[in-house]
Amino acid sequence: MQAIILAAGMGRRLGDYTKDNTKCMVPVNGVRLIDRLLGQLAKQQLNRVIVVVGYKGKELREYIASQYGQKLTANCQLQFAENPIYDKTNNIYSLALVKDKLQEDDTLLIESDLIFSDRIIPMIVDNPYPNLALVAKYETWMDGTMVRLDDDQNIVNFISKDAFDYNEVDSYYKTVNIYKLSKIFSQQKYVPFLDAYTKAVGNNEYYENVLRIISLLNNHDMKALPIGNEKWYEIDDKQDLDIAEALFADEKDVLRKYYGRYGGFWRFPQMLDFCYLVNPYFPSKRMKNELRANFDTLLTEYPSGMKVNTLIASKSFGVSEPYIVPGNGAAELIKVLMEENNGKTGFIRPTFEEYPNRYDKDSQVTFVSQDADYRYTADDLMTFFGDKDILQLMVINPDNPSGNFIPKKDILRLAQWCEERQIRLIVDESFVDFSEDYSNNSLLSDEILETYPHMAVMKSISKSYGVPGLRLGILCSADKDLIARIKKEVSIWNLNSFAEFFMQIYNKHEKDYERACAKFVAERTDFYKQLQQIPFFHVMPSQANYFLCEVLPPYKASEIVIYMLKQHNILTRDCSLKPGLAPKKQYMRIAVRDHEDNTRLVEGLKELAK
Repeated sequence: MQAIILAAGMGRRLGDYTKDNTKCMVPVNGVRLIDRLLGQLAKQQLNRVIVVVGYKGKELREYIASQYGQKLTANCQLQFAENPIYDKTNNIYSLALVKDKLQEDDTLLIESDLIFSDRIIPMIVDNPYPNLALVAKYETWMDGTMVRLDDDQNIVNFISKDAFDYNEVDSYYKTVNIYKLSKIFSQQKYVPFLDAYTKAVGNNEYYENVLRIISLLNNHDMKALPIGNEKWYEIDDKQDLDIAEALFADEKDVLRKYYGRYGGFWRFPQMLDFCYLVNPYFPSKRMKNELRANFDTLLTEYPSGMKVNTLIASKSFGVSEPYIVPGNGAAELIKVLMEENNGKTGFIRPTFEEYPNRYDKDSQVTFVSQDADYRYTADDLMTFFGDKDILQLMVINPDNPSGNFIPKKDILRLAQWCEERQIRLIVDESFVDFSEDYSNNSLLSDEILETYPHMAVMKSISKSYGVPGLRLGILCSADKDLIARIKKEVSIWNLNSFAEFFMQIYNKHEKDYERACAKFVAERTDFYKQLQQIPFFHVMPSQANYFLCEVLPPYKASEIVIYMLKQHNILTRDCSLKPGLAPKKQYMRIAVRDHEDNTRLVEGLKELAK
């Protein structure tokens, strides 16, 4: 068997990365694509590897020669072919240049801009079927040639870009651009059709078009081999390179590569995300359908300004217009609120770091719970801050990551204590709808806000409403001057049309939301029991949609996080370095998802425990 690597393309979409080198010379986590590929091929019993070069071909040949000489292994020759008109042709011409060699041996045909698991090449080599295309179930990041399969994994059609239909994606597989072609197939089918196709259509085409024509003959010459959950990526542009570096990061870098993204994990559709904190049961299917039905209008029309969106937010959340300001996520409102800098402010740690990170460090007074499970009460806060001369007190309730919850009656006692001392109390209740008796725990009402005018209530709509992609949050207070100042600080068009429409239709879906919250509370109870079965976890009670777990010996949190990511494609959060947590202990925060996902996580942890 031999391998043919197509490496003539210019890689324009990679910009500066391919200014002086072809795509396969681009490093991913410090290793060039060509080195990774040749290293994987060196483990196979190949007779030769032929590299078709074009753009920066001289540099590529010299580099390979300097690293490998004329041989990949003792029995495997390295050869080159050159496409001199790489800028006027496509990969069909590069392959046609070596069509004679294609007919001399069984061939692995591989494009050079790929990165993939070490298990991929053995998968196709060891499969007994002579003509195979590796394929992956369609995912949103994929571009290029798609195929349809029959029940016997025969490729029955190649779907070109022009024929691609988003309504049919459930039946699509993407070609991984790694093929195995038998010598007989190349001699009797592929090369004759290749000659006829290039003669009729030209050389600025793709070699898959020839396979598409052959598939239409219904001879089932080409089978597909789905790769399942094996990792791979095709690197065409800078974003592809960024994602590939996360997918194939070394253990020492993998967490930094993922955590540093701060979201966008829909780009990794097979990965389960147990870091980000949203309601798994809302929005309902009915609400999503209503959003979909209005997609075209919302995409192409301007949103309303602050005045209208304040009115809609008032309607949705039951707070008078002068008392509420909607934001482009709570993050926008947190930034403006913290930048007011009203002097010494009390913070509780461990907590959501966005608040203290936005505030002057010299003006922070920090309470750290001494309880083993990081529990604290309103009385604990009043005792600690009673002599601290603070002007503001920041409370997240339930808190993140501890899940500690101060009951509503006690939060109101704390609010009264702050009123008497002219202290602004800021309560972030983004997770309150996950608490037991959630429907009675919110502070969002005119009566409460007017009773405690020094109190401001923040709520991220992303969390309990399950819509982080909309970027929506609200801040409420009977301090009209505060609300008016913040409205002036944010953009008049700070909400997009989808967030505006969500608020517009929310009230008619409110019953579904209440059912979703009740379902969540039941699932959290069950998940808590499952996590308690893990011998290396001490699971702390929570009234939010996550659990803080102390990791017990012999494991470290980072070891568990890396194991779950590498072995089960599940991303969890190492919290060990979070301010306020005991420095000599190890901690993880684990989100609560739906029952199927939670069970998958627990099964992975149990495997590690064995």
